[in-house]
Amino acid sequence: MILGLDPSLRGTGYAVLRSDRARAVALTHGTIACPANWPRTRCLAHIARTVRRLLRQHRPAVCVVEGLFYAQNLKTALILGEARGAALAVVAEAGLEVYEIAPRKVKQAIVGYGAARKEAVGRMVQRLLGLRDVPEPDAADALALALAHAQAAGHPGLAALKSL
Repeated sequence: MILGLDPSLRGTGYAVLRSDRARAVALTHGTIACPANWPRTRCLAHIARTVRRLLRQHRPAVCVVEGLFYAQNLKTALILGEARGAALAVVAEAGLEVYEIAPRKVKQAIVGYGAARKEAVGRMVQRLLGLRDVPEPDAADALALALAHAQAAGHPGLAALKSL
């Protein structure tokens, strides 16, 4: 069981996959949405509560998060870090192993092109998991993270997983 998280203050994507060597199945996915009028602290608490609920319901063995990227805006980077910290604190509290995959590596693993657009990631995730609809962008990113981890874990030579 793999928990994929794509943290953001206003829209944290999440996904839980069950994976074996033959295939991966999406058990749940979605976006932890926080309206623009909510203060940051309320959003952080909502992210933490939702991740805690996902951990209780699905009992994943590992968590994979999107790796840090270069942000030109310092304020945006700090806010993203707060959302990431809220989610990771809950995951660490539960004792899960946490892995990080760079966004370009996820796109490369799922779409075959490291600069793929969000729409391409969503369509490929839909196809690979046999989903009826294309998932929302944040959820698609979380699904892609979990799938990329499952691929790398199933094929140790494919990509080195960076543990946090």
